[in-house]
Amino acid sequence: MPDTSAPQDAATVAAELIAVIVAVTGGEPRVLTIEGGHALPSGPFEFGHRSLQAGLRSWVERQTHHPLGYVEQLYTFADRDRTDSVAERVVSISYLGLTREARMAREPGAGWLSWYRFFPWEDCRGDAAGIAGEQLVPALRSWADAGPDAASRRDRRHRLAVNFGLDEQRWNEELVLQRYELLWEAGLVPEAGANVGVPGLPMAHDHRRILATGIARLRAKIKYRPVVFELMPPSFTLLQLQRAVEALAGRLLHKQNFRRLIDQQDLVEETGEMANETGGRPAKLFRFRREILAERAVIGTKLPLVRAV
Repeated sequence: MPDTSAPQDAATVAAELIAVIVAVTGGEPRVLTIEGGHALPSGPFEFGHRSLQAGLRSWVERQTHHPLGYVEQLYTFADRDRTDSVAERVVSISYLGLTREARMAREPGAGWLSWYRFFPWEDCRGDAAGIAGEQLVPALRSWADAGPDAASRRDRRHRLAVNFGLDEQRWNEELVLQRYELLWEAGLVPEAGANVGVPGLPMAHDHRRILATGIARLRAKIKYRPVVFELMPPSFTLLQLQRAVEALAGRLLHKQNFRRLIDQQDLVEETGEMANETGGRPAKLFRFRREILAERAVIGTKLPLVRAV
């Protein structure tokens, strides 16, 4: 006999494939978007797709005409309130892709944007570093102080300090998702229904949350795997390499310590050619030694960050 215990009008479940595709261009980390920057490339997993990754590549190339290179599965999102639909439950399987930015075909709405357009408080390399202190933190402190009881106020203040590097806590560049979710919980982003939100472009559904997850994954990964070279041209200067890492981390690096680290790990080799960098003398060009991955595991290390005094 058929099971009649389940409600006849139960919602259906659909699988969505979504891509966080990252490039570094001109010292800026950029993400591939559609719908004029309001969404990430995405589409449903269809019966005709050979695999999840094949389906993802199909959607990205169809929506942006950009072929994918390095791709890894990022996270699966299945929160009940991911979309506005009550008739369908959407499970989103996200992927992180690394590439080099290519000239975009004339595809309406598709393009590359700096990921700091969505998360300006995550860029601590220069003037943008003041956004958190000047605009986010006061609003978050007011939210923390408005907790319903002493325990919740204490918890909110603690999370605020840890996530935003306050009260003698250090800024942790990997806590991108936690910072965004704290802003969402405080009702300070448009995705949470805020009429006037903090700086940063909103995205459809939970796409900005997915982008935050991708940024956090990449910021953690560059510390123990040489994935940054997936974003570099075949030959580059050490300064260009440092600027790319700084762009991803949102932090300035100590120049001498960074070059010492690269030299110690034997990650690059000279090409024998020179590059004329703007405003300086010719610099040596290097290339990534891909055989190093087969020779040995690259030793993980913390980035040689420039610490504020």
